[in-house]
Amino acid sequence: MTTNENQNENQSANTTDDRRTVALITGGNRGLGRATALALAEAGTDVILTYRSGKDEAASVVDAVSALGRTAVAVELDTTRFDTFPAFAASVRDALRTTWDRDSFDFLVNNAGAATLTPAGETQAEAFDLMVDVHFKGVFFLTQTLLPLIADGGRVVNLSTGLTRFVGEGMSVYAAAKGAVEIWTKYLAQELGPRGISVNAVAPGPIANDFGGGMVRDNKEVRAALGGQTALGRVGESEDIGGVIASLLSPGTGWITAQRIEASGGSRL
Repeated sequence: MTTNENQNENQSANTTDDRRTVALITGGNRGLGRATALALAEAGTDVILTYRSGKDEAASVVDAVSALGRTAVAVELDTTRFDTFPAFAASVRDALRTTWDRDSFDFLVNNAGAATLTPAGETQAEAFDLMVDVHFKGVFFLTQTLLPLIADGGRVVNLSTGLTRFVGEGMSVYAAAKGAVEIWTKYLAQELGPRGISVNAVAPGPIANDFGGGMVRDNKEVRAALGGQTALGRVGESEDIGGVIASLLSPGTGWITAQRIEASGGSRL
């Protein structure tokens, strides 16, 4: 059987069997991760979500997913502690077996993130390392660790940022790390293509949530200024991005791969 025939068979099997579709979302306890978990649950997908310190927030998301008629499991994970990834993968394997009677999941959403200003001439090595570890090194090695658990015909979505296209003051290292993720997304799409796994990057614009201390959400002047720079005349909400990610993981979008998809309301056109 040829590679293409194998790929088509895998994709067909994933859409015709009666098993529940399962997504793993890092940083799923709040913000974009929470919105993605709920959007996927509404679309009929079960969720494994990770949290670093927000255990109560994660429990709240599990309850919200359950209220939508789907199943969710929360697992603790610090994406900068690379040595813990094998143990985390074992926990995911156990959750899949005990909750879904499966040995794989379908969708990986690399969402966990943090923001730190890194202005030229003032940036310390610790801040630089944090941005690279959270947004690139952690994403790379966590995905690599989880590859045996991703079902053939599955999908990977990496979170990037609109700041790889336009400049935000003091965000150079964060944006550079996300730029690395965008390039790696293309390489990973090529390498996982024989397994029928698509890989894409979603790049949000300014979002009114608690990311980066909640400045866009809480500062009316900042919110108005950034909203005025978009074609749609407003900043985004977490649900805007959750909907985009859910659409990329829907049955009709499996032919999209190796793409950077900006969801910014038309920022700085």
